[in-house]
Amino acid sequence: MPRLTPVSWREFVNRLRQLGFEGPFAGGRHPQMRRGSVTLIIPNPHEGDIGIGFLTRLLRQAGVSRDEWLQDTEDGPDRPTAQPDS
Repeated sequence: MPRLTPVSWREFVNRLRQLGFEGPFAGGRHPQMRRGSVTLIIPNPHEGDIGIGFLTRLLRQAGVSRDEWLQDTEDGPDRPTAQPDS
């Protein structure tokens, strides 16, 4: 299985949305995303990627497993699926 890699803020937010989170919503100094009763405070958008260590901590707080995060990302999150020839 592939390893966690640094991700941009936009990639992070898009992947959380794929996993059922809503947002980001304004909340204090940092945006928040929600799924059910879980509220995850996420970093502000800035230059640079979210590193592996910080990503691991955010996923743990969100209740998202490493396998769940990596599932369906091996081919890339925006890559279209192949269509059979007619």
